[in-house]
Amino acid sequence: MKRTNIWVWLWLLPALLQAQGGMWLPLYLEKQNEKEMRALGLKLKADDLYAPNRPSIKDAICQYSGGCTAEIISPQGLLLTNHHCAFSAIQRQSSLERNYVENGFWAMSREEELPCPGETATFVVRMEDVTALALQNVTEGMSERDRQAQIDKNIAQIRANARREKWQEAFVRPFYYGNQYFLFITETYTDLRLVGAPPSSIGKFGADTDNWVWPRHTGDFALFRVYADKDNRPAPYSPDNQPLRPKHFLPISLSGAEEGAFTMVYGFPGRTDEYLPAAALQQIAEVTNPTRVDIRDRALKVLDRFMRNDPAIKIAYIARYANIANAWKKWLGEMQGLRTYKAVEKKQAYEAEFLRRIGENPTWAMRYRHLLPRLQETYREIEPYADARDNYLETFLRNIQVTAAVASVGSWLGEYEKGQVGTFSARRTEVMERVRAGFTGYYPEVDRAVFAALTERYAQTMRPEWGGAFVRRAADERGGFEALAQYLFAASAFTDSTRWKALMSIPTADSIARRLQQDPLMTFWRGVSTPYNEEIGPKWQELQGTLNLLQRQYMAAQLEVFKEKRFFPDANGTLRLTYGQVRGYSPRDAVRYEFRTHLDGVMEKYVPGDYEFDVPKRLIDLWKARDFGPYATKDGRMPVAFIATNHTTGGNSGSPALDAYGNLVGLNFDRVWEGTMSDLYYDPAICRNIMVDARYILFIIDKYAGAGYLLQEMKLVRPK
Repeated sequence: MKRTNIWVWLWLLPALLQAQGGMWLPLYLEKQNEKEMRALGLKLKADDLYAPNRPSIKDAICQYSGGCTAEIISPQGLLLTNHHCAFSAIQRQSSLERNYVENGFWAMSREEELPCPGETATFVVRMEDVTALALQNVTEGMSERDRQAQIDKNIAQIRANARREKWQEAFVRPFYYGNQYFLFITETYTDLRLVGAPPSSIGKFGADTDNWVWPRHTGDFALFRVYADKDNRPAPYSPDNQPLRPKHFLPISLSGAEEGAFTMVYGFPGRTDEYLPAAALQQIAEVTNPTRVDIRDRALKVLDRFMRNDPAIKIAYIARYANIANAWKKWLGEMQGLRTYKAVEKKQAYEAEFLRRIGENPTWAMRYRHLLPRLQETYREIEPYADARDNYLETFLRNIQVTAAVASVGSWLGEYEKGQVGTFSARRTEVMERVRAGFTGYYPEVDRAVFAALTERYAQTMRPEWGGAFVRRAADERGGFEALAQYLFAASAFTDSTRWKALMSIPTADSIARRLQQDPLMTFWRGVSTPYNEEIGPKWQELQGTLNLLQRQYMAAQLEVFKEKRFFPDANGTLRLTYGQVRGYSPRDAVRYEFRTHLDGVMEKYVPGDYEFDVPKRLIDLWKARDFGPYATKDGRMPVAFIATNHTTGGNSGSPALDAYGNLVGLNFDRVWEGTMSDLYYDPAICRNIMVDARYILFIIDKYAGAGYLLQEMKLVRPK
């Protein structure tokens, strides 16, 4: 590099690093991002990434089963996503005799691929800005309820008039807190078949100990195939269906990504809140997150005890454990990151600049000077209700299985008690099947222990008048929380499939309703839920409505006051692209993490027989023989994972990490623990996403699993 170019690069580097971050709408890349992306190293044009009327990279990207991302990597519909995204599908195919969770699964022919009912792949056909139509006839003087009613009416009309094929769907999403609206036309394929998944000792290596942690050594991937009808359109499962012929599929790079290389992640990020005021961040870090973390910590300890002592319980609960632990650990990292990197203080400085600017502009001052004081006041007012709400939801609806089921049936029972006997009777089969299905893989003794631990905490932490006193009295009457749990679980129809079947076989609606009203768990649930429904929920909703209004106004004000700043819309489960560079990081003094991990690190962590750190013998043998095929780095090591400054969140799991040419170099699956605050505050100095190296995926498919025939349908490249 010439000396002049070096100085130009050094001058640009800080600005480019600071600019990274954001989850950008693909249709605006040319206007908002292309110049910066090309400065960082992109070799493509914006319309190579997103084009509504011709094939582009966006046509290879899909939302997997509504919660993750996946991508097509062959002209024959081969789909790649994360092992943890596919885990429920793998688990449903597993048993003690055919344990694909423990042993992995590899179809050696099309005939061996396993149909996976319920799994879906949704592709975006196009997106359009429909803000003017969505806000038609909406006026500033409207109440929030009337405003939303008018918007809902407008959106229904937009969907009805949307140009689309009969097999395609249309939906509209709000952006910037309802200041902008976009229409999405999508098509969803429902015939997905499992092609390959490594054993959990590879796909979940490190499990919950390593979750959200770098260095990481997890081969977090799984393969499906998407099938379509003879016309290449979505269709229910049929043996006559054919592999999808995609508009575009991703080539896979054998060159990998080196430090400083440009990368981008394309996917469906779930939710972020980047534009909240400092008061909101402080409440999250100091009040609501600590409550959530403490409840889940207690539940996880109970589950872990049972799973370590019983292999059958481990198979049944491993996915549930992972789901609970995922948010628990993320919230811990988020709290630490917000404190360590002084996110609240930085937000306060930003707000001071906002106030300074509006103070110099009489029009802005008139319109916006009330926003931050009112936001701060409302956050103070909502704090006890927000904390109580999280306490209630985390305890009874997210961590105790049986009370979540009782709550659902309680809503159905309420229809009978309101005199809607016809509706009650009509939904009988639906409710019966939903509860019956919940008994699959359910161990009452596990749930009972979780119930005892969490209700004791609830009695200690919830205000007496908000339900804490009721739970305490119920336990005292039975001789303690363990005894209360024993009594309720032994007598309730909700904890035993035979008792439930007997209850639902009662012929008359009146008799079923009376039995449900007398069920001990239903009685307990009503004692807990009544104060919530009367005291906590309504007040929280009222105050949250005020916050929503103020936040929408504050967002509009930021867009107007900071004209020089680019504002990406918060994630909301829609298609986005983020970009950055491969880089290590330094989380604290004297600690520096490199950008890539290797198979050597897997062996360093190896603990024989440990369910988190065991390693298959086949993988050990390949490592000892240095039998890495064409997938090793230039120095002969087997790469496993790498990190970059791409701004990702939940929903980006399974997203492709692409190089400057649009080739797959990695598979996004996590973030570093110190940077999980990026959902609320992105800092390029510390926020990193974690990706499986594409070469490790190919190595496992080919050398470990012996399924190299799959590589023959892929396009493997070595870009210059």
